[in-house]
Amino acid sequence: MSRLAVRKTYKLYVGGAFVRSESGRYDRAGELNVPRASRKDVRDAVKAARAAAGPWAARSAYNRGQILYRAAEALESRAGQFGVRQDEVGAAIDVLVHYAGWTDKLQPALGGINPVAAPFLSFSLPEPTGVVGVVAPDEPELLGLVAEIAPALAAGNAVVAVLSEPAPLAGLDLGEVLGVSDVPGGVVNLLSGRREELTKALGGHHGLNAIVTCGAPADVREQVDRLAAESVTRVRHCQPAASYDAATADALTRLEAVTELKTAWHPVGA
Repeated sequence: MSRLAVRKTYKLYVGGAFVRSESGRYDRAGELNVPRASRKDVRDAVKAARAAAGPWAARSAYNRGQILYRAAEALESRAGQFGVRQDEVGAAIDVLVHYAGWTDKLQPALGGINPVAAPFLSFSLPEPTGVVGVVAPDEPELLGLVAEIAPALAAGNAVVAVLSEPAPLAGLDLGEVLGVSDVPGGVVNLLSGRREELTKALGGHHGLNAIVTCGAPADVREQVDRLAAESVTRVRHCQPAASYDAATADALTRLEAVTELKTAWHPVGA
């Protein structure tokens, strides 16, 4: 007797849990159901990210590097289950490993002692900016996403990402990988749906500290700039990383965009 296969129904990845869209809406991707997130889902994701951001930033740089490396291991173990080219999956794994190595190098690279012509000692220390919103490119759907969330995580930030609109499955599969890795719940939140709707909700959320758009059209970039200006949220626009080299060649620029420099002054000889 033949049986009907149970079709997979994807869910959003928010707060370390797999949840249905608050609105109950779904889109179809072939024979699969893909959740269509709403503005309420964006608010829930930012709330989860804000709760997770402090503890994540408080971890040692070495420990964050270990966790990112573990995420790369988990992705490696499921590489054959992704519906994208294997060279893209391999590049995404290598990007995670690359930024895992950056976690304990941010302080010497961005911080240091500042020379001043006065009897003071001035030094700067890099700190996470907080919660980073990411609008991922349409393609490459996996590597383009990982190339933007990896530096944010390495710098100690929590992330809320809007996935590729035409091809969200790789990003949702990544959520299942992160769910079995050591990445704490809420540090990465992944939303699928209509980019225009979600980007507007994300860019205008005052709980966001920075937002990165990758490969977004001019009207979306303009909208993000306008919304982010209302809450003085820093913005970075970039082109999709189509290879490992493209994702890592400007690593320090990507890291600096989601890092704050805290400068302290101390009297000398007082």
